This record gives sequence, structure tokens and C-alpha cells, in this order.
Amino acid sequence: MKLLSFGRDFKPDQQVILRDYLAIERTRLANERTLLSYIRSSLYLLLGSLALYQVKEFPNFKYLTIIGLVFSVLFFIIGVYRFSMLKRSLKRLYYMAEEK
Repeated sequence: MKLLSFGRDFKPDQQVILRDYLAIERTRLANERTLLSYIRSSLYLLLGSLALYQVKEFPNFKYLTIIGLVFSVLFFIIGVYRFSMLKRSLKRLYYMAEEK
């Protein structure tokens, strides 16, 4: 099972009208864009945490660094989870429309 494939999963079918196919494609692209936003936010938190780790004058920043690292990993996991859930539901919606 491919968890992170970025190719086209949906193929136009004669039973699915063009408007519905294009709506599914727009939603798929928005889903990928949202995943990339989660990854970008996760990387920014990671870089900020590493920068705070380098500050030696304030030893209390170590706790803030740990919190930033935890949130960075959490953002990444939530982003991948939401991406896979919406992708799975889009596939189900497409196949249900194909059967009609």
C-alpha cells in the first residue's frame, strides 16, 4: 500500500461527468498543498527549535526547544494522517460515483 504517492489516482470515466472529475482533481491538489503546508510548518518549527538549542545564554530555552521538537513531529504526523484520510475518502467517492 502506497502511503505517499503524489501521482494521479483518478482517471476520467465515461460515467463520471467532467465537472465532477475536475472537482475531484481540485480537491486532490488542495489536499497535496495542505500536506506540503504541514511539512513546511513542521520544518520551520524544527529549525526554530534547533536555533533555540544553540543559544547558550539562556538555559531555560532547552525546555522550549523540546516543546518545539515535539510540536514539529506532531505537525508532521497530523499532516500525513489527514492527507491519507482525505485521499482514501476521495478514492471511495470516486468509485461510488463510478458505480452509478
